Amino acid sequence: MKSAIKSMLLDSISMKQAMLHDDRLLTIVEGVVNQVVGTFEQGGKVLFCGNGGSAADAQHLAAELSGRFYKNRKALFAEALHVNSSFVTAVGNDYGFEAVFERAVEAMGRKGDLMFALSTSGNSPNVLRAIDKAHEIGMSVVGMTGAEGGKMDGRCDFFIKIPSTDTPRVQEGQVLVGHAICALVEKRIFG
Repeated sequence: MKSAIKSMLLDSISMKQAMLHDDRLLTIVEGVVNQVVGTFEQGGKVLFCGNGGSAADAQHLAAELSGRFYKNRKALFAEALHVNSSFVTAVGNDYGFEAVFERAVEAMGRKGDLMFALSTSGNSPNVLRAIDKAHEIGMSVVGMTGAEGGKMDGRCDFFIKIPSTDTPRVQEGQVLVGHAICALVEKRIFG
């Protein structure tokens, strides 16, 4: 069993080493930090969406911005689109699950806001529809997915591809990048 644990740890380290040496990825993350800071400075909000583990990660990252990360400071408007279970189940029942995030973006999103779209495959229909709705409204979109990118590739203003096709490693990479973004946004806005 220890060898299996070591193998998983080595896979995670290898993925993170690939991220560390990917200048394009680092440049994109830097651009995302600038976009998030600009969105908040202009009075906008940051929305997050994802399914399953990506929903948990979306909610986690939204909480880091809206609650606190390192500093006790003013709250920032960040929210995960799936946290209202009555809304999710009503829209899923009435319009289909593919429409859940699209309807939430339509209700909450405004021109100048920013949305993070998390999908390990890049092919989640409800996330893709949310991206399209966000662009229709005039929002910018940060896509976070795995190495293959899926159908999200070419649909996002900022596209972060974690260098793995293994779902757990992709999710670990998304949280690591998300934490870096939250830390840098907090430092830029609050010193």
